[in-house]
Amino acid sequence: MLSFVGVVVIGGTIIFKRRNRISPTVALYGVFVGIAVTAFGAVVFEGLSPDPTYMASSMPFPRSWYQPLALSVGLLIAVVSFIVGWLRWPTRPRYTFLGLLMGLWISYPYLIPGPASDTHPLGYAIVLGTPVLVGYIIWKDAGGVLRAVLRDSVARRFGIGIGIVMALFFLSVTGYLSFFPEEGFPHEVTVVVLPAIYQLVTWPTLEIAIPHIPFFLAVSPGQVIIVGMLSALIGLNAALIARHWRVEERAGLTEGTAGSAAIVGTCTCGCCGPLAESCMGRANSRSNTKAFARPTAVRSFSTLLIPIWESKQAVTRTILGN
Repeated sequence: MLSFVGVVVIGGTIIFKRRNRISPTVALYGVFVGIAVTAFGAVVFEGLSPDPTYMASSMPFPRSWYQPLALSVGLLIAVVSFIVGWLRWPTRPRYTFLGLLMGLWISYPYLIPGPASDTHPLGYAIVLGTPVLVGYIIWKDAGGVLRAVLRDSVARRFGIGIGIVMALFFLSVTGYLSFFPEEGFPHEVTVVVLPAIYQLVTWPTLEIAIPHIPFFLAVSPGQVIIVGMLSALIGLNAALIARHWRVEERAGLTEGTAGSAAIVGTCTCGCCGPLAESCMGRANSRSNTKAFARPTAVRSFSTLLIPIWESKQAVTRTILGN
């Protein structure tokens, strides 16, 4: 119910902005409130729903298929990235390297089979190298525009706020942050460091459990890297939208339907897609005794980088047009 209210607030705010009933700055506050309410509703829905479990009969295909599928998909991503990068962006090999890295990420668990993959240096290199490469691409291709965008205090606060909301959402739906009592919860305050595999390899994980609240938090370097990177990408998308709307407000422009769809649409999939996926996954698991997997925070980085690029171009056109 809360998620539905949040979606209504977001949709209503955008409609009012399109009809010039409210200013773009006010619309940004409305969108932020809507996204926060939607995220909170999804987290509550996730926490109150029964935990899904795997069943052999619920598997879409035999487990023996996992290795060839992962290897073939990873290889396909790497090959397509190389071909597209060579033909479309021959002067920007960083795009090709990102695609190769994503293909390697998918294939890694089966490239080094067995327990050795849990602590192999290649796994750590993949996880640590991904945010470095993503950050380099953003700095190289959109650094100048992003610096100008973040000088706008409203756009900066909007982007930071959305990034924080998404980080808390990702932590909650992956079970690393919880305010709901669960089976097996300790009966006394517990603080312990344990090894855990997330992402790809084993990381030392700090776990804090306070049963009287109840409260549970688990933090690991791999988790901080992935959740931090995804939240930062979404926050940058949000800041670009905010800046575009703010420039439009100052110039007294009226955005066309195509422009609105390009800006809001490209960033909605990055900001709200995970929320919808979580709700749909939980709804399915409640209506079917064959449970589905718990949603994770891992997303395709291209779906977040593309909106940054397209929004950057739109902001640049708007600024230059004035």
